Amino acid sequence: MFRPSRALTVAALLIYSAVMITLTTLKSFYRIGYLWDPEVHRRRELRLTPFGEIGDTTNWFIPVFGYLGNLAFFVPFGLVVYVLLFRTSRPLLFTTLAGLGFSVAIECAQFLFALGYTDIDDVLMNTLGGFLGAWIARLFGPRFHGVWVRLALVVGAIFAVLVGLGERLGDPAKIVENQQL
Repeated sequence: MFRPSRALTVAALLIYSAVMITLTTLKSFYRIGYLWDPEVHRRRELRLTPFGEIGDTTNWFIPVFGYLGNLAFFVPFGLVVYVLLFRTSRPLLFTTLAGLGFSVAIECAQFLFALGYTDIDDVLMNTLGGFLGAWIARLFGPRFHGVWVRLALVVGAIFAVLVGLGERLGDPAKIVENQQL
């Protein structure tokens, strides 16, 4: 069974963290296909009411996608941080705190630099995602540490290709304007 070195695990964490930072704070500077409009992310908005999006929309898909997306987004982060902290005392707790800290840093950067929506729900779901990643890593044990590290590296490589392809992945003629429901 492949056991990743500490250096490879740190590299995987840095690569996946770069993906996370790029997808959360830099979307106003690039496109992957036409998944989002970069102009929409050049804003400063602060949402401090937990689960406020549920009451603010008539479309159930928007909050579900947002909550589950943020949760899933931090699972690989939690997996890799847990692998790094595996031999320390209380790796589950410290991985969860790392998820909380990284999420708060991202949300603060979004607010300070007017790079998107700063939302308490993102912090809650990201932290839960980091915890779930750590819990999964603990559940599967050290035999799977190599799998988690490779997963983060593969996601980073796929993301780099998608960013490199940019707008070539979409057809602007088939864009349907987003309408509030």
